[in-house]
Amino acid sequence: MTEPTNPPNSGPEVLYVQGMSNPGIAGQYPETQATVALVLSILGLVMCGLCTAIPGVIMANTAMATTSQHLGHPDHGLAQAAKIIGWITIGLWVLVILFYIVLGGVLLGAGAASGEY
Repeated sequence: MTEPTNPPNSGPEVLYVQGMSNPGIAGQYPETQATVALVLSILGLVMCGLCTAIPGVIMANTAMATTSQHLGHPDHGLAQAAKIIGWITIGLWVLVILFYIVLGGVLLGAGAASGEY
């Protein structure tokens, strides 16, 4: 009579739930650049303007796409915050640029009306 043998070590048993993503072994998620996107968006708000806000929004969109594929990804909130702050920054800078364009038009119109131009 032969004794039953245990199968060779095939690794940890993995449970898959329908409709949920597999975070990988031991809960590891793919890396994103959500932190960099958040820093760029904040820099755009504080000092660098559109030069860093636009790349921040692009990187945030890429990070959001990655985190949306993996439920429970820890960078999802960072990516969302970077996207929101980036769009707010872009909107504020567009308003500032439009303000200066209108101000320049008003000053040119006032100068032309006074006959100095």
